[in-house]
Amino acid sequence: MGIKGFIKTSLVDWDGKVTSVIFLPNCNFRCPMCHNYGLILHPERYPDQDYEEIMNYLSENSDFLDGVVITGGEPTLYEGLERICKDVRNLGLKVKLDTNGYMPDKLLKLLEDDLVDYIAMDVKAPLREDIYSRLSGVKVDIERIKKSIGIIKSSGIDYEFRTTVVPSLLKPEDVVEISKELSPARRFAIQQFVPENSMSKVLREIKPYDKKILEELARECKRYINEVILRA
Repeated sequence: MGIKGFIKTSLVDWDGKVTSVIFLPNCNFRCPMCHNYGLILHPERYPDQDYEEIMNYLSENSDFLDGVVITGGEPTLYEGLERICKDVRNLGLKVKLDTNGYMPDKLLKLLEDDLVDYIAMDVKAPLREDIYSRLSGVKVDIERIKKSIGIIKSSGIDYEFRTTVVPSLLKPEDVVEISKELSPARRFAIQQFVPENSMSKVLREIKPYDKKILEELARECKRYINEVILRA
């Protein structure tokens, strides 16, 4: 199964950079708040994108673009991920990887081979198997999540951990607990929940937290992580 989506130009997928975005199919999680669930549940419904056309576009625009964001789905499940990273880096472009962190050995191999420049890892919940499994929609081995966090923090590359704050699933104090568990860390992004197009029909009716609550939450988390980004 091939690449399922390609955005030629994005200003919002890597802070401060102009990027293209590659979407890969499939995921090992079933997060109820996921917006890209079509790529997870029915990837066969999306036509494969022509790989050579994508690489030709990146080559022709490498002086304009800063890098490429590889997202999904869960990219670390994709058999050809290393090839994509290598081809992008050979064009002189940087690679940002979005991941849920459930494939720590794959992350470590990418880092050892110097194939990524930035990792954004979703941390769904406090690092306890019960709540993490609820937010992920599957039974989670929390040690795999912890291993990925450790690998990323010690990698030497730039990174962020990020949490989407879903009112019916996470309390504000849960997000503070996440920041404590991640500390010390380079960067923590608190993301507003957008109910529209969530995988869970129930969540589509949930009202997001007020922005003022998230602002106060960000201030609290800064007690544990110096750089806290609010995406609301």
